[in-house]
Amino acid sequence: MTETAPTLPELIDMQIRTSGPMSVATYMGLCLTHPSKGYYKVADPLGAAGDFVTAPEISQMFGELIGFFFVNLWQQMGSPKEFTLLELGPGRGTMMADILRVACRAEGFRDGLDLRIFETNPALIAEQNARLEAYDPKWIDSFEKVGPGPLLVVANEFFDALPIRQFVRMDDGWHERMVGHTDGKLSFGLNPTPIPVTAMPEIIAGAETNAVFEVGLANGEVMKRLAGITATQGGAILAIDYGYARTQTGETLQGVRRHKFADVLDAPGEVDLSAHVDFEALGNVARNAGLAIQPLATQGQFLTRMGMNERASALTAANPKSASDIAAAKARLVAPEQMGNLFKVFCAASPGLQPPGFE
Repeated sequence: MTETAPTLPELIDMQIRTSGPMSVATYMGLCLTHPSKGYYKVADPLGAAGDFVTAPEISQMFGELIGFFFVNLWQQMGSPKEFTLLELGPGRGTMMADILRVACRAEGFRDGLDLRIFETNPALIAEQNARLEAYDPKWIDSFEKVGPGPLLVVANEFFDALPIRQFVRMDDGWHERMVGHTDGKLSFGLNPTPIPVTAMPEIIAGAETNAVFEVGLANGEVMKRLAGITATQGGAILAIDYGYARTQTGETLQGVRRHKFADVLDAPGEVDLSAHVDFEALGNVARNAGLAIQPLATQGQFLTRMGMNERASALTAANPKSASDIAAAKARLVAPEQMGNLFKVFCAASPGLQPPGFE
């Protein structure tokens, strides 16, 4: 008789019973990237039938303007005959298809392009290949697997999905938040061993009791690797995500399922987990590697500076019957009360480059 393989909730329960409570980062990692049962390994989270909609799925204009951004940088670098364009977590490949439709109009861009994709979901890889096959994409599982030329990196809603650790301020110091069991169900608790206030960043030294501090160690490690390569070979890293400009306290870990907020401890592996990105921390890592950091822009500011109004007008002129849809998509991407202010645009580039779209 064949035994049924344990589910992800069963595996998590087993690990807690065996080894004790786990960190929030460990829990997120299991939920999102378990080799066979993680959310990003088995789900198709995008679109109306999934759990959320990303900017590239809203309008082609988003990817097209990023295409103009990369052509501009490529030309600033002297139009290198060999360069790598790397996307982290490309979803269905929609944004990259829009980027390359624009970028490859520049003479020499397509000839020098080495397209690399960092993705682990088999179903999404198949969709990416269907959209990008003409550009000879190569899927990688390590950031070091890029060519020797300049490196251009784009990451839309990637860093928010990397695991974070959470710490809670108590009277005797900071305690790491853990995931354990209460009455047989998953629950949050605190590691009983305090971390001295002096061991935490000075910027949060005055935090009040019960304040939550989130640390994206995985974010920092990814940025360190990418920034190191980019600083050596030349290029830039563009990241679009929701987050905050300065390191601060505040709990942002959230779960989303079928376009609605969900309890992060419910249905492990079936709920999208994410947290706001600390862009100041990312910038510090990239700066230490030798890159120059651009002033953080909101998504609305960046897209408008890159020509969103002009592109929307051109699309409307070519497709007058779709005018209302184009206007609605534009508003969703740039309006402050929609995605315009919530999402931020971060850029770290080789010193001397002047990335467009920033102050």
